[in-house]
Order: sequence, then structure tokens, then C-alpha cells
Amino acid sequence: MSDFEAVIDVLGVQAGACAAMGAPFTGGLLERAAEAVLADEAFASAFRPWAGGSRKEIWEQAVALRWLGAIHDGALAEPDSPLARAYPAANRAGDLAAAWPLTMHHMQTNPDSVADFMRREPQTNEVRRSAVLLPGFLAVAEATSFPMRILELGASAGLNQLWDRRRYQLAPGMTWGPETASVLMDTEWRGAPPPLDATIEVVARAACDRSPIDLADPAQRRRLRAYIWADQLDRLARFDSAVAEALAQHIVVERSDAVDWTRANAAPKEGVVTVAFHSVFFQYMPRESQTALVETLNAFGEEATTSGPLAWLRMEPSPSNPAVMELRLTQWPVGDERLLAHAHPHGAWIEWRG
Repeated sequence: MSDFEAVIDVLGVQAGACAAMGAPFTGGLLERAAEAVLADEAFASAFRPWAGGSRKEIWEQAVALRWLGAIHDGALAEPDSPLARAYPAANRAGDLAAAWPLTMHHMQTNPDSVADFMRREPQTNEVRRSAVLLPGFLAVAEATSFPMRILELGASAGLNQLWDRRRYQLAPGMTWGPETASVLMDTEWRGAPPPLDATIEVVARAACDRSPIDLADPAQRRRLRAYIWADQLDRLARFDSAVAEALAQHIVVERSDAVDWTRANAAPKEGVVTVAFHSVFFQYMPRESQTALVETLNAFGEEATTSGPLAWLRMEPSPSNPAVMELRLTQWPVGDERLLAHAHPHGAWIEWRG
């Protein structure tokens, strides 16, 4: 079973990360999966496409999260099934002892659906990342005083397109956004406040994704929901509210490669600040695409002026600690880059440095 050594290691690391972030049921499933890969050849077959891969490759391809999503999707697809009833819900804790044999049974009886789910690129759309992005947009507004044209790359279903219409409770006495908002955010804020008084006016919004999620399709919506850890009920509730909001506002995500779309759309325009932004997306791009995106934005930065500025806002893993996100902002025409904050991957806390 040496071919699966890296898979087993990554499953174990992800199990620990889930437990540390308040998802013990999810972490427990991954612990048992790591054991099963070693002990059960039929179980291991689901991970065969990654056999022999390096730990780095398997982590970057989110193999553990693909498997979690596949099992959670099975539970969501049949809400009255024994597997679904063993999962956490608003009125009950998850029963890991009952869930594990049911998970094994699901894999044995639905190998094709599990394999199909796992072979597709992960699609996540964590709504509370809006809370991390918000202070970056505030920093842009403070620096430019222009209306915003926002362009989201790797937007998935576009659930963070409406960040400016939400209500944020950053800390006691530190709020932002309309009181009538249907999507509410809270987080643990650390450090001095961001420029909450900066005026934000979004005059145009657009988004792209190579494989966008159609929220109107129940199967696609369920697939996206399946990537949320089942014992984090607050995340699931926030997701449901954001989906309802996006559907009501007819949010559209264009199907396009991010580099091609950026080249076609991100040229600065007079009288507005163009903001290209993304969250936990850059790491999934091929290296050559990463380079091309940076070159494209730098080239447009050369065209930016004080009356037609450009900004690049991104929330991506820290190179020194992938479990911590960095919020970085580059603004043109000057071209200066700033580290604004460190943050929890799901936006549970934000440490402001801006």
C-alpha cells in the first residue's frame, strides 16, 4: 500500500485541521478513511487516481475534501436515509459510530457516483470570506474615492459577489453594511479597525469561473453545499441565506478561463476604480496560468491613472503557513503591494495589519 502513503498522510493532516476548526465529526470521518485506505483495497480504489502522488500534489488537489464532499453529497441526496440521519443536523449531533459503517456501505453501493464526484475539481464558495475581503475593499475606497467596478475570478457560484449588501459584525460596536441585510456575518476581529467610514459604491459587478455553479440547478447547488463540513451548521445556514440572495438578485458567473477573462475585462476605466479580486482560487491555477494572470494585471497596471485606477485584492494561503490566509492588495498607478491581514480560511477571525 506504499502507493497510498501520501494519501493517508494528507487524510490524517486534514482530519486534524477539521477537528481544530470545530468539526470533530468531519475530522473523525477522515481519521477512519485514512485507516481504511490502508486496510481495505476496495475502499482505497476511490483514491487510485492519486496513488503515488506527492503530499504536496494531493494537498493542493484537495483530495481529502473531494472525498468528504462525495460522502456528504450522498447524505444530502437522500435526506431520509440512514446515512443522512447519522449526520449532524440542527436538532442533533452527528453519530460518528453509526455514520462510519454507513459511509463504507455508501462507497460499496455507489462507487461510480463517488468516483464521479471526486474526479471533478473541487468547488467551494465560502460565504464568510466576504468578511475578510470587506476591509480590503474599504482600503481601496479610502485610497481612491471612486465608485467600484468589481471583477471576481474563480467565483464558483458567485456567492461573494454581493459582499457590499451584507451586514457585518466585526467586533462589539464595529459593524458595517445595511441593517436590513438578509445575510449576516460575524467574525473575531483582531487589531485596529479598518477604514469603516470609507464610502463604497459598486456600480458594476461581474465574475468568471472555468466551471461555474448554476444555483438554479438543485444537483449543482447540492454539490456545492456538500463541500461544507457537515458539523459546521452556522456555515451551512449562511450558505443557504447567500444562495437565496444570489438567486433573488440573478447573479451570473460567466464560464471562462480566468486569464482570458481578465485580459478581456480588467483594463482600467476612467472615473471608476476597477477591482479584480479572488479568494482561495490562485493556488488551484496551473503555474503557467498564475504567471500569466500576474503579467496581465501588471500590464493593465501600467495603463492605470489617478483618474482610472486599478486594484488587485486577494485572499490566498500564506506561503509559510497554508492554514492561514493572507489578504493582500496591490494598487495602481503606483503599483504598491500591502499585506492587509491574516485570516482564518473560513473567515472565523481576521487579524488586521493594514
